[in-house]
Amino acid sequence: MTSTADLTNELTGAVAQAFNDQTPLLISAGGSKSFLGERSDGELLDVTGHRGIVSYEPGELVMTARAGTPLAEIEAALADKNQMLAFEPPHYGDNATLGGTIAAGVSGPARPFTGSARDFVLGTRIINGRGEALRFGGEVMKNVAGYDLSRLMAGAFGTLGVLLDVSLKVLPLPREQVTLMFEKDADGALAHFSECLLKPWPITAAYWEAGRSYLRLAGAATSVESASKTLGGERLDDDKAFWQAIREHKSAFFQDERPLWRLSVAPATPTLDIEGDCVVDWGGAQRWLLSNADAATIRERANELGGHATCYRGDASPRFHPLPDAMLAVHKRVKQSLDPAGILNRGRLYSDF
Repeated sequence: MTSTADLTNELTGAVAQAFNDQTPLLISAGGSKSFLGERSDGELLDVTGHRGIVSYEPGELVMTARAGTPLAEIEAALADKNQMLAFEPPHYGDNATLGGTIAAGVSGPARPFTGSARDFVLGTRIINGRGEALRFGGEVMKNVAGYDLSRLMAGAFGTLGVLLDVSLKVLPLPREQVTLMFEKDADGALAHFSECLLKPWPITAAYWEAGRSYLRLAGAATSVESASKTLGGERLDDDKAFWQAIREHKSAFFQDERPLWRLSVAPATPTLDIEGDCVVDWGGAQRWLLSNADAATIRERANELGGHATCYRGDASPRFHPLPDAMLAVHKRVKQSLDPAGILNRGRLYSDF
């Protein structure tokens, strides 16, 4: 059996050789997030074997695991200690790994209330585009001075480095969880969400679809029960299954064959006024749109609303919202510093990457 050190050496050696040969590399593990972003071609660099929990300190709320570790394995270890990944990462498949989850920067329904995947990254160990193993951050919250390069890896889709290890802050599981359902149209739901989020209630998810809005409360039993009585509404049976279906795009809405767009806008933004069907997540900050409208129309509307649009499923190119020139220049400088030959997941985010 290949040891972890040997496998790390193999991976760094492979990247160093690719750097010398100017050979593009396609980083791969479970493949559950391969549908996200642009298509990237290159020589396969399989990191699946680099797996396992390196350390876990429940009392310190910190876990470090190798990038190829199955996400289900991590969540099971946390659940055994009544803890969780508070950003509720979607798996999008049975083969989801920690590295793919952080590289894609995906977060579930709790994201606006507890934080994003990036917010929980304490440190990373990576291989840069020269084949050098580097460590950023650490295993405590107040560890970083200067540029927080570890968190840059979240959402970079492997374009800045090959993730080896990730240290994460974890949180206790809530003692109580209740989901309340209300009959409301989209504008009514958005107004209700805005009103509720001003209150000191333990809200951890807010979603609307087809005339019904849903508020999830989670935390101490007394806080959840008090807020539930004040809010009213109808209690949803088996709410864990409901939120899992939303998180994993398994609910009926997401089974439609039309292109799926994710729009990020201000929470109080009114209905999108774009052809198609839409649901509201993250208390209004995330809108999922099923539409046959052309990409330019959708992105123009997103710009008008002060947000941006990502083609989650479909043929639009680019898949990610084009960056302003100043921001693109910053991205290119960071890319040049960490991957000067541009060999890591070339083109996965933008054609210039």
